[in-house]
Amino acid sequence: MKYHVIINSVKSVEELKDAWSNNDYIQLLEKFGFDDAKDSKPEDLLELLFMAISDFEPEEAAAIILDYKLSEHLNENQIEQISHEMLLDKISEEYADITLHHELYNINQLLNRAYNGTFPNAKATLIEFEMTPNKEVSKENVLKAFNATLANSNIIKRLFSNQLAGQEPFEEAESIIWDLTSNGENTYVLTTSEYWMSKDEFSEAEFDVTTIEFEGEEDD
Repeated sequence: MKYHVIINSVKSVEELKDAWSNNDYIQLLEKFGFDDAKDSKPEDLLELLFMAISDFEPEEAAAIILDYKLSEHLNENQIEQISHEMLLDKISEEYADITLHHELYNINQLLNRAYNGTFPNAKATLIEFEMTPNKEVSKENVLKAFNATLANSNIIKRLFSNQLAGQEPFEEAESIIWDLTSNGENTYVLTTSEYWMSKDEFSEAEFDVTTIEFEGEEDD
């Protein structure tokens, strides 16, 4: 598929809107021992949560939040391991499942604010761009298109070169891009981790590119 792409802006942000709901805050407050959270004013919930979290050791608080958000994906030992490694910003590849990057980012940033920087400050990347024609604008095709402008050192290019070239299926694209939203006929906003794409890795703001679809192996 041939596309014309215009990168309008690439921004680094330290917090994603709507990462946590008031219901999340209430449930977390209860897990941290604040039983009357549901009776609190919505505008007070986050500050109350920060105070409740600060009564716990950082690793213990991390384990509580990890259990709340990711108990369906991680066992008790994995949660304990990650709760320690988050402080060091060195989560083992064994546990750093690509599908969990989004949730781990949100958890890390919540803990970073609660402990005033004790946890590493991770960043997300927001990219506003235009893609013409607006056909088959999937997460996979967007990453294949961005391959034309990203630096050779970019980790997506290094880890998924065959997928970007259409030689292998690219299922990981669904997790690499956290959100892809249309803002108009040809305009989109992409959200991902700075780990995957940073604003310094884009070389061209406007370019033409042809993406190649993975066809699979033909049956004999």
